[in-house]
This record gives sequence, C-alpha cells and structure tokens, in this order.
Amino acid sequence: MFREMRRKKQILSNKENIELLEKGTSGVLALLGNNEYPYAVPISYVYDNSKIYFHGAKAGHKIDAIRKCSKASFCVIAQDEIFPEEYTTYFKSVIVFGKIRILEDENEIRKAIERLAIKYHPTDSIENRNQEIAREWKALCMMELSVEHMTGKEAIEIAKKKKRSCF
Repeated sequence: MFREMRRKKQILSNKENIELLEKGTSGVLALLGNNEYPYAVPISYVYDNSKIYFHGAKAGHKIDAIRKCSKASFCVIAQDEIFPEEYTTYFKSVIVFGKIRILEDENEIRKAIERLAIKYHPTDSIENRNQEIAREWKALCMMELSVEHMTGKEAIEIAKKKKRSCF
C-alpha cells in the first residue's frame, strides 16, 4: 500500500523516527485541499504512542480539508545543515502517513491539549495551564493523526559517518 523507500542506506530506524517526532517542534501537515490541490500547513504538534495531536480552528481550510478526506501525511525536518561547497544539506526527516479524526469527547480533547501544552511549556504551573486551556476551550478543535506508516531518511553523508562509527 505504501511505497518502499529507494535509498535503503539512508533509512532511519523506527526508534530514530520516533525520536525525531518526539523532539521536533513543528511539522508540515499535507491534506487534500480545495479543487483537489494539495494543501500543506505548518503546525505545532505532540507525538504520543503512534498518534500525533494538534489543534486548530473549528472553521477554515484545514478543518474543511480534514472533513472532506481524513487521509494525510505529516513531515518533520529535524536537521538541515547546509554544506555550500557540496551544494547540499545534511538532513534528517520523517514522514508519517495516516488518518485524522476530529476529537469530540471532552476527556480526549482535554488529554490531547494538556499533552500539547506540556510539550511547549513543561515548566508551567498546573494552575496557569488550566487557566489558559479554559480561556481557549470554546474555540479549541483538537485533532488526532493515527500513524499507519512512517519512514525516516537521513543524508547519505550522515549515514556513511554513522556506519563508520559502528566499526
């Protein structure tokens, strides 16, 4: 169903993919938008147990696209160091494929927004976090992307260096 990656020497392990998702701070969500055009939007997210949680408005292009087609891909670039003399970058990235659902249950919404809040402000007090969540609650729309397939890739230069350090 999903394509195999051609550059096998550059494939990241599942563990590395998860690490990239856990450490990443933003990614690009790709959806089927208006008039069958791809719609890609940068988002903040949190990864938890094969699920990616993110928030958005209850109305707009993103939510319309999700309601039209739940299939999506999500990409995080975790490293992108430019090497001008080589005309390239040394990168690490992960792409996730899956289906999105809009969370309806208040307990699920609450757990998801708390995960997101803790990721971006881990030292905040529970009281302050609860106040912020309460202030935004009515306008809040939480979504969950269930990971069906995931691939990660790194620049060949990083893969070669990693292979050399193993010996």
